Amino acid sequence: MTDTANDTLTDEVVARFADTPDPRLREILSSLVRHLHAFAREVQLTEDEWFRGIDFLTRTGHQCSGTRQEFILLSDVLGLSMQTVAINAPSQPGCTESTVFGPFHVPDAPKLDLGADIAQGARGTPCTVRGRVLGPQGEPVPHASIDVWQADDDGLYDVQREHLPHAQARAVLQARADGSFEFRSILPQPYPIPTDGPVGELLRATRRSAIRPAHLHFMVQAPGWRRLITHVFRRGDPQLASDPVFGVKPSLVADWVEQSDGTALLEFDFVLQPQEGGNA
Repeated sequence: MTDTANDTLTDEVVARFADTPDPRLREILSSLVRHLHAFAREVQLTEDEWFRGIDFLTRTGHQCSGTRQEFILLSDVLGLSMQTVAINAPSQPGCTESTVFGPFHVPDAPKLDLGADIAQGARGTPCTVRGRVLGPQGEPVPHASIDVWQADDDGLYDVQREHLPHAQARAVLQARADGSFEFRSILPQPYPIPTDGPVGELLRATRRSAIRPAHLHFMVQAPGWRRLITHVFRRGDPQLASDPVFGVKPSLVADWVEQSDGTALLEFDFVLQPQEGGNA
């Protein structure tokens, strides 16, 4: 029999995982059970509240699709995504800091040549982005893969638009041997994260902003170097202090400089960390 009035139940549940062959899985599950049970006791969770929580998680799962990941969005707004970034990708002095991945990356973005217009028809003010991929000593990282994606002027990613015949505002590029790169795109604008699902309900119930500051997403990787997942944010955006996914870091805020022809220019260098055991 289980005595649910004290810690006996928690100990019994943890004991049921004692024979888990994978030690890491056993550690994670045991800690998860202890923290969940402690949480329920701390807030004196009612059965009705727990059923509502189960319904919330069920609807979060139903909102997921091949082009939308509501669970990633939930992790983002709870700050859990940034917490795992801080644990697994600690910043090294002089190297570009990491931030959240976000729910709208796709693995099959078109591969385009340097200098190409990755907007591919997406609405927005034209801009040019250029920079270098470097190591911490300023050495070039040759032929790095640069995966970039962003929302358009309507605050939508291409995967949010039904029946769009081709990718827009996303591409995979390859830096030159000297680490340099450039491409054309559109000026990023602030936009709301999707609020038509359970995560939107959570933000409204807690009176939190759903508006992300203007940014470009980047994933930069090369053999011998740690993969970098990051954003570059527009300086001066009033939403920088209230990013709903906690992704802003001061080192990732940069200037898009207006040019004489009305376009904008961003110059930004990415500095990668050597991979442990790599030959960088």
